[in-house]
Amino acid sequence: LQLVESGGGLVQPGGSLRLSCVVSGFSLDYYSIGWFRQAPGKEREGVSCISSSDGSTSYADSVKGRFTISRDNAKNTVYLQMNSLKPEDTAVYFCTAEPGTCDSYFPNYWGQGTQVTVSS
Repeated sequence: LQLVESGGGLVQPGGSLRLSCVVSGFSLDYYSIGWFRQAPGKEREGVSCISSSDGSTSYADSVKGRFTISRDNAKNTVYLQMNSLKPEDTAVYFCTAEPGTCDSYFPNYWGQGTQVTVSS
């Protein structure tokens, strides 16, 4: 199983980025995908999750209304659209996978991460 993130970078406050996670070795029909992030000196935080079963989504309160998770099963890709970015969104963002739904989501599969920096 492999997960490869891309799309990170430097953006000004208020800007947007779209992260992509290309998966291989398994099907999005059976694995839920979650995004986590970790900033220096802070605990890892779950950001969003999209469920394998029905595509239902969930978000951390800190990103609700600004971030949108989606998937394209044909392309084996999950996206995280991030709008109205704030400096506190600065972190390494990780794509993760686990069989089943986003309920009680403790993923065993992780990508290498992509850096997002929000700064003027």
